[in-house]
Amino acid sequence: VQLQASGGGLVQAGGSLRLSCTASRSIVSNNLMAWYRQAPGKQRELVAAIRSGGNTNYADSVKDRFTISRDNAKNMVYLQMNSLKPEDTAVYYCYAEVFSRDYWGQGTLVTVSS
Repeated sequence: VQLQASGGGLVQAGGSLRLSCTASRSIVSNNLMAWYRQAPGKQRELVAAIRSGGNTNYADSVKDRFTISRDNAKNMVYLQMNSLKPEDTAVYYCYAEVFSRDYWGQGTLVTVSS
């Protein structure tokens, strides 16, 4: 399984970005997919996750601002990020859990300027 994340960039506070994650196989619909992020000097943290049944969960810091979704036909997972804050600045990683194994994408940098 390979994951390719894209969509990062520089945005002003209050702006929006949409991250995309493309999976090399048809795993999106029936496995746990998630977005993590790692800010400089901090540990990697879970941002949002979506399960096979469609249930989602979010870090408290991004609730009501970020939305995770998926397109099963395209094997893609998205993270819509609105009302971005400087503290959202981080490298964002796409993640998949497939048959109890962890898979990570290469990361995409999101920089939010104040």
